Amino acid sequence: MTSRRRQIPWMYRQSRYLIAAVAVLGALNTGYITATKLFGGETACPTSGCEQVLSGPYATVFGLPLALFGLLAYVGMAAFALVPLAVNPEKERSQRSNLENQTWLLLFAGATAMLVFSAYLMYIMFSQYVALYGAKGLCYYCLASAIFALTLFVLTLFGRDWEDVGQLFFTGILVSMVTIVGTLGVYANVNGSAVANPDAPGRAAPAITTLSGQSELQLARHLTSVGAKMYSAYWCPHCHDQKQLFGKQAVAVLPVVECAPDGRNSQTALCQEKKIEGFPTWEINGKMTSGTQTLQQLADLSGYTGSRDFKN
Repeated sequence: MTSRRRQIPWMYRQSRYLIAAVAVLGALNTGYITATKLFGGETACPTSGCEQVLSGPYATVFGLPLALFGLLAYVGMAAFALVPLAVNPEKERSQRSNLENQTWLLLFAGATAMLVFSAYLMYIMFSQYVALYGAKGLCYYCLASAIFALTLFVLTLFGRDWEDVGQLFFTGILVSMVTIVGTLGVYANVNGSAVANPDAPGRAAPAITTLSGQSELQLARHLTSVGAKMYSAYWCPHCHDQKQLFGKQAVAVLPVVECAPDGRNSQTALCQEKKIEGFPTWEINGKMTSGTQTLQQLADLSGYTGSRDFKN
């Protein structure tokens, strides 16, 4: 009788190629975002959510675009998947076997870390952007990256016959804990965001460091008197830039509406009613104007006739 060789499941034979293919797609996705952030430009997106999320406080780590670190992670996953395949199995069987065993554990650890980190970012996107804008708050690039991370995790988990399931479970728990602690540490300043009065509910924007001149104060008072409103979010860097133009004293009388659900004195319902899609958005004399405006522009829009000797 002739013994039949045990047939290797299709998934086991193709899993590394599938992992590499998904990682390449992830690299293209994050590479595009990285290029737009580093070299200027706006990401193409059917909704305003992409630009809102990608310009928010969670989109930057150590002064660099978060997408850059995602790009490096996807490139690393592709490399771990393909490197053992470059070794000739007929001539270097032992070397290839060792490489496969080592890289499989690295692939699983990497996929686990990416999945946990992506899950955290999805929580942020849905709780802070989708909760405010609905479907318009979705960042499709971010959603795609999360799907790629989940796919990589599934492929690494079921892409081979793991002999020591206990070690795999322990590795997954350890990597998840390290990722969660590291993520919370990286975003500690964002999560704790500069609340001057710790007893007041909600998160506040960073402190304004510029000083106001008389013209800035007069303009801020005029905007208040004509019923103008600046729709803002505590985490929005463009909103902070707008306030810096007014200065600390003028901002205190500026008619600012906080739109972030977890912001201090949040008025999310009003922002939704006004269909605010970007920050800052000015409502002046019944007209909506998006983006950071110069004080001269705000003076023109509001019919301000006082001194325009603006300092900032």
